[in-house]
Amino acid sequence: MGVRGLFTLLEDHQSIYQDFQFTSSRLVIDGSNLLFALYFSSGGARSGLDQNHGGEYASFEVLIEKFIKALRDCKISPYVVLDGGSDPTDKKLQTVLKKAKDRIKKAHEAAESNMLRDVLPQLAKLVFIQTLDRLEVPLAQCYGEADQEIAALAREWKVPVLSEDSDFCIFDLPEGLLPLRHFRWEAVQQESGGPSFIPCKSYNTSNFCIVFDLQKQMLPVFAALAGNDYVNLRTESPVSWTQFIPERLLCWLGRFHSPQEAFEAALGLMGDLSSTRKEELLKNLHLGMAEYQLSSCSLTKFFIHGRVPPFPAAEEVAALVPVWTRLPLFQARLPRDLLDVLLLKRMSLGPFVDHKDSPSAHWTSRMLRQVMYGLLLGDGGAVTERDRDGLELVVTTVRPTFTETSRDLVLSSLDQVAPSQRLKVLLEALQVSEDSLNGLPPQLRLPVAATCYWMQNAQPPPAIELLKALLLRLSTGDPVRPSAALQIQNHQHMHKLDLVLAHSFNQWQGCLRIGIQLNQLLGFPLPEPQISRLYEGPVVHQLVHRMRSGENLWQFVRNDHSSVNHFQAIVDRFHTPENSETQKKASLPDDLTPHLQQLFLLNEDQEAEAEAARSEFRRYRTRECQEELRSQESCLE
Repeated sequence: MGVRGLFTLLEDHQSIYQDFQFTSSRLVIDGSNLLFALYFSSGGARSGLDQNHGGEYASFEVLIEKFIKALRDCKISPYVVLDGGSDPTDKKLQTVLKKAKDRIKKAHEAAESNMLRDVLPQLAKLVFIQTLDRLEVPLAQCYGEADQEIAALAREWKVPVLSEDSDFCIFDLPEGLLPLRHFRWEAVQQESGGPSFIPCKSYNTSNFCIVFDLQKQMLPVFAALAGNDYVNLRTESPVSWTQFIPERLLCWLGRFHSPQEAFEAALGLMGDLSSTRKEELLKNLHLGMAEYQLSSCSLTKFFIHGRVPPFPAAEEVAALVPVWTRLPLFQARLPRDLLDVLLLKRMSLGPFVDHKDSPSAHWTSRMLRQVMYGLLLGDGGAVTERDRDGLELVVTTVRPTFTETSRDLVLSSLDQVAPSQRLKVLLEALQVSEDSLNGLPPQLRLPVAATCYWMQNAQPPPAIELLKALLLRLSTGDPVRPSAALQIQNHQHMHKLDLVLAHSFNQWQGCLRIGIQLNQLLGFPLPEPQISRLYEGPVVHQLVHRMRSGENLWQFVRNDHSSVNHFQAIVDRFHTPENSETQKKASLPDDLTPHLQQLFLLNEDQEAEAEAARSEFRRYRTRECQEELRSQESCLE
């Protein structure tokens, strides 16, 4: 969680930093920290990416690409490390619960005010992982919290860490920390024909200890006393512990020569404590300090040789995580949530930007999660889900369920099950048939299946405009020019947030997210879709508003012929050219709801416009070819 007030202290003592021209090196990156920093801010300024309409994924992808390009232009090789599952000992449970409650309140405030409250969109992490994978950036997802693994790797390789987590100001790293707030990757420079570099500031513990006249071994003591995940002395003390703001606390610690001596003195300031309570606090302070002790690095062999580290737990606990799952978990091809289900029988459901009076948007995807729990646990007990009810964090017990096919499957051998059987489990969970997807482009099969599930289970049922907006976005997900086909001004404050609309799209994202996780667990029986091609929150919201004001949705793609063709390719699968309504319906799978039929059936006016657009494009290309031919004949004469 970082050391309270430490970065504020560093900003007030800039002499601790050293100006640095970073180039030609490996760089270990705190991936979880970078994800948030890139989405919420860029180069110290607001990046302007949407948070309240469900995310701006194509723009986020572009931002990640620019960041990696800046590093590579400076011959910097990034190695990104992500946090894994929760600590099985629950030693940081109170901190985790407090953060979850704070996120629920922030999400409601964002929905009510339409202001930014730093609520990360649900699929942003998957966009981050997919983009790094496509760019071939080395990426590891740890089994648990990543801080110690990141610090150990940086120490072994003698390279800096890039992060905004002040915990890295406590680890004794040979090449120190590059704080993200001072890492000016958008301002790559080059001097006198030398290599390009990123101007930044570097922090190291030696400078810090010199400025505050502190011995290095007392830095973890400072972190534990300033505030940590194990004990908060400010809530325990009958005296004003707030007098020990970081700078004063550092001065006070300067008089001690051992951690035990400092801890004993700190507890002495807290008045009368029972021997039992004093012993408990002392134990927790030592645990907090131990967080900064580094052991051998387990990431080197993974990054260099692709070897997965052993699971860091007792044999009976490690046995809960099948061997075949460990490589995809470490590659971030399985979500870390699965570890929480396996080890803790728990699932934490992050909040959407939603009003407190709306029910949780996660309810719609519950049946999908139950099928996933069945695959993970079999009949081995229920899962406790943390979700919101109003503004309260609540815990609900959810039982695993099984589809007709999944009931006979066992997690330990799930990777050996025939692909056709794994696909059947996925489609049974999503309540669609294989025939209903066969005519679609491979990348759209899972999104369309998740959309089918959403339409059958969302409450209230989605309006037709929402379905058309989603289909239009799917049709214009140009892999070269994301969202270019939709010529719509993308200003997130153009409309006050439509809470009903936002709630419905939140349910759709929840269904897609769990559908993707289930697909991952089953070994990708359907291709994983590129999220940045599927959804752009402000765009789909504006499409719905425009359709409701009477505008024809077709005009948004009529001048983009690749989008016309893509849109029509999807429509053709569900629409026969005959005018007979009976014949039209006959071409649709029986398991699609009437709403899905409306989604894929253009009305006659729209179909006429589509054909007119295609005909116009064909005439244009014919004229262009004829003119080119005449030009060539003229040259020959």
